[in-house]
Amino acid sequence: MAGDTEGGVRSVVRALDLLDLYDERNQRYTTRELVELTGLAKTTVLRLVGTLEQRGLLWSGSDGRVGAGPGLLRWARLAHAVWQVPESIRVIMRDLTVETSETVNLYVRADTVRVCVAQEEGPQRLRHVVNTGDEMPLWGGAASKVLLGGAPESVVRRVAAASPHGPQYLDRLLTEIAEARSQGYSVSHGEREHGASGVAAPVHGAAGGPAPVAALAVGGPTARFTEASVRAFSGAVREAAERIGRIGFDPGSENVASDDKENG
Repeated sequence: MAGDTEGGVRSVVRALDLLDLYDERNQRYTTRELVELTGLAKTTVLRLVGTLEQRGLLWSGSDGRVGAGPGLLRWARLAHAVWQVPESIRVIMRDLTVETSETVNLYVRADTVRVCVAQEEGPQRLRHVVNTGDEMPLWGGAASKVLLGGAPESVVRRVAAASPHGPQYLDRLLTEIAEARSQGYSVSHGEREHGASGVAAPVHGAAGGPAPVAALAVGGPTARFTEASVRAFSGAVREAAERIGRIGFDPGSENVASDDKENG
């Protein structure tokens, strides 16, 4: 019985890993490409694709290439309904964009990655592009240090182990997380992408616990993130994050899409 359970979990993980290969830049694959990318046997890939097609999650075109299926439309509607950020929070993000002239992103932690759940683009022509729904590793970036402030040490260890900096990175990461927690914000320059900088602050939930439920960040080219700019940005981001916290932002719950408080 235990073997059957383990095999079932393994099949689910393999199916999810296969789906995870798809994004806007990689919309369709041949069976051969899926075999090469997954490292699985062709028979296993064909079985997974067949099952996912039956559920409408994948679709084989007339040319034999496999892409996203129509069943994902329902999941997309669900995700949009659950994760749609209230207009009152959007207003705060837009205010921050106006104040800093930089793009503002709202991130949540999903295990060892951070996900952008909302964005207000800055007015500058040259800007750091992150799309809503994008996942980024937590080993780099100001928002990552903020979000890891509420994560168990076991998660931090896994994040450090997955980084390109080697085993010694754990101590440095723990130090930077502690600094972000004590000063109420974090700053990064070129940690995840050369030439990109960010300033982030924690958003705390309505319950007021110490762990952040999200991270609010401004990001842009390093050339614009001077010492004076970072000083101004850090104050503005912290204030905006506190305003969002007073609204009671609770990621993934039905009150995310509601809009009934904050004015103070």
